[in-house]
Amino acid sequence: MAQKNNSGAEILLESLIRENVEVIFGYPGGVVLPLYDSLYGAKLRHILVRHEQAAIFGADGYARVTGKPGVCLVTSGPGATNITTGLTSALMDSIPVVALTGQVPSTMIGKDAFQECDTIGITMPSTKANFIIRRTEEIPEVVHRAFETAVSGRPGPVLVDVPKDMLIHVVEPHYHPAAGRIQSKYLQEWNEGDIGKAADMILESRRAVLYVGGGVIHSGAADEIFELAELTHIPVTTTLMALGGFPSRHPLSLGMLGMHGSYATNMAVTHSDLLIAVGARFDDRVTGRIDGFALKAKKIHFDVDPSEIHKNVQVNLALVGNARDTLQALIGELRRRNHRAAPPERQAWLAEISEWREEHPLHYEKEGGPLKPQHVIEALGQAAAPNTIITVDVGQHQMWTAQFYPFSRPRTFLSSSGLGAMGYGFPAAIGAQMAIPDRQVIAVIGDGGFQMTLPDLATIRQNQLPVKIAIINNRCLGMVRQWQEIFFEQRYSEVDLSCSPDFVKLAESYGIPARRVQFSRELPQAVREFLADPEPQLIDFQVDPRENVYPIIPPGAALGEMIVAPPQTVLDFDEETIDDLWAY
Repeated sequence: MAQKNNSGAEILLESLIRENVEVIFGYPGGVVLPLYDSLYGAKLRHILVRHEQAAIFGADGYARVTGKPGVCLVTSGPGATNITTGLTSALMDSIPVVALTGQVPSTMIGKDAFQECDTIGITMPSTKANFIIRRTEEIPEVVHRAFETAVSGRPGPVLVDVPKDMLIHVVEPHYHPAAGRIQSKYLQEWNEGDIGKAADMILESRRAVLYVGGGVIHSGAADEIFELAELTHIPVTTTLMALGGFPSRHPLSLGMLGMHGSYATNMAVTHSDLLIAVGARFDDRVTGRIDGFALKAKKIHFDVDPSEIHKNVQVNLALVGNARDTLQALIGELRRRNHRAAPPERQAWLAEISEWREEHPLHYEKEGGPLKPQHVIEALGQAAAPNTIITVDVGQHQMWTAQFYPFSRPRTFLSSSGLGAMGYGFPAAIGAQMAIPDRQVIAVIGDGGFQMTLPDLATIRQNQLPVKIAIINNRCLGMVRQWQEIFFEQRYSEVDLSCSPDFVKLAESYGIPARRVQFSRELPQAVREFLADPEPQLIDFQVDPRENVYPIIPPGAALGEMIVAPPQTVLDFDEETIDDLWAY
């Protein structure tokens, strides 16, 4: 029987359904109205955001917690340009996103039509691949290629640009036979001999460190990292992207390394004799000055992307391939050699790391002053379930969350890490909550970043999403202020956010319960009630605006050249003086 003819819009939606898409984050506009008309009554849930940037960040959050491509839909021109920040963030963090953008009719492309832009040209540097539909008949093939490309090899964002006339044309559809059955494709450029060399290097080392990046999360290799660490007694440090990839409270956990990593962690990397980098790219925030990075260490680099090998740091052995498969091969080789226990030298190495940890622990003054942001993070970590999903923006609150929240499971920490986009945390929480409705999701965000996407309070109310919003409110652009304090002789320029709205009244105006917390004594009960509420809720945590993130590696310094504590003495404040402090 001949198949019924359908419009391009109907074919596009059916292609998405066949690729197992359940949710689309979007914002309508003129040239995509045929698609929105077909969406009426379709078996897809559409989440109407209040700005296109929230659509791409929502899709990103969905992808991070599920490992499946998140999907967003926007119109031509400004709709497309408004998602370029999110595309770039997804590209840098290797997040599989499929972005659908409308385009003016194909006969008008290049004629400066209303809301026309060169979406393909603009987004080429921000995507893993992009496509433009030139014939309605090719929609199913292009959609399938987009999803396959997004998840294969190193994951990333893919864009499909759809001219309006391609949505209107009626043709007989021919859907891709492999739709919904995508097999991720990976390069593998190592052999058994390379695995043997890696095993040799591990067994010969005495001061090894496992340096774990986001590729471990993407490849589902957290269990293999855990097994390798316990088998070899090698301590594990994670990048910002890999938080949750190794339990932060495990005895072998070093926590995060880099610019705001702990003293013990950065010293361990600096004095290691073997650095095993898995799914990490030797980012500048990790390495500090390259010519001072882990100079005593041989280096093994596991990565799915061959272009990352030797890009920033020269390594002794490269193992290009899927991290999970490669680690399984290495673990198998070590077990064949009956490697069961660590040599005495490695026990001495762990003892030395413990001494560094005791010498300069992560620390803050909890008593005798205003509410500390670190205390808020710790309180959330103590009260939240282990599988709670935490999203953040970028800045001081992001680093305090990385330092003080006890992440123990993969895909529970969502951050725009490579690009560092403000305004990410709240819409990413919306995407995560849509993906996993029965999990608790907390957006831990700064007062600056929140104001970039706060209109999506309407989105969580409209869709009855129980997202929890914890604002770490210091009335300033905290990380910028910290740099101006430390590196620009306290010349504070354009960081004052004291004229921000009353976040409690603002949330209530959207129909979302909210409260304000200013003192440590309020914290335990406030957090318990915050997390127990089945509805969305916001807390404005008004924290000490002078608090800084330590340790910090100054610009141009090596990993071992940290500023580990503030130079000034922390002053005590009683409650009567806190209002004066907030006038700062």
